[in-house]
Amino acid sequence: MRTITINKNDAGQRLDKFLTKKFRTMPKSLMYKYIRTKYIKLNGKKCAIDNMLKEGDVLTFYIKDEFFEAQGDEYEFMKAPKKLSVVYEDENLIIIDKPEGVLSHPDKTYHFDSMVARVQHYLYDKGEYNPEAENSFSPAMANRLDRNTGGLIIAAKNAQALKELNRLIKERIIKKMYLCICEGTPKKSEGLLTGMLTKDEKKNKVSVKKNSDEGKEIATKYRVLHSSGKYSLVEVDLLTGRTHQIRAHMASIGTPLAGDTKYGGHPLRVKGHTGQALYSYKLIFGEVEESPLSYLSGKEFRARNIWFEKDGKVSI
Repeated sequence: MRTITINKNDAGQRLDKFLTKKFRTMPKSLMYKYIRTKYIKLNGKKCAIDNMLKEGDVLTFYIKDEFFEAQGDEYEFMKAPKKLSVVYEDENLIIIDKPEGVLSHPDKTYHFDSMVARVQHYLYDKGEYNPEAENSFSPAMANRLDRNTGGLIIAAKNAQALKELNRLIKERIIKKMYLCICEGTPKKSEGLLTGMLTKDEKKNKVSVKKNSDEGKEIATKYRVLHSSGKYSLVEVDLLTGRTHQIRAHMASIGTPLAGDTKYGGHPLRVKGHTGQALYSYKLIFGEVEESPLSYLSGKEFRARNIWFEKDGKVSI
């Protein structure tokens, strides 16, 4: 018999969600059987998969010890670099300037190095994250950027902060602003682009259609800040956040991003930079009311160094 006491980071989630995170090697069919046959109990009583866990709840397990065994001495995140470009940090979150070329989350082909792994390594070394003390939570990213897009991303240090950040981003109380370099200059100095976006999964490429019933609705606001003739520096506000939205939408009006060969741009010959000239350069917190993050109301955070911009002008 073993027991687990639900802590603050575990509370507020369904029992089955918690068990899936805690016991990654346990088949779901077996998990459901254990719950049904009382091999897993909540506060000494029979439980259901949709029971919501509260801080202080006690789960009792009459299951095989193998599910509790450690998965090795070294944590996977320790293989990732721990150095971060921290723009802001407090007890709940970290705002980081992500370099281009690094994944936000691990994938199947390049799993050990990602921003989430770097954050976990960083917090582990600071003594702020101990996997042994957590049942189901680990520091996580509240937003993501494509591998070849640099800029500001937010990592949550606890479950409450992660839940709140997800809400604030979804409701656009946190606004994410981008800078990009376009080839040529849009005909209008500012505008609102709309359309329907469809994705070709095999090619990992999207397309924008103005009048279509297929795909997902997208909206992109832009404003030209500077033009050198060949290139223009453009600020973008994503009203919807779809895959490759900025890249495809700007290309659809004849001004693809510089360096974005996938969507019609020409390669850039800038040392150390091989991808598109796109950067998540600013985060703006709106009015955050009745929230554990209300102290961030009205705060604005900017990236310090953007490789293609200087003093508000194109620098490539």
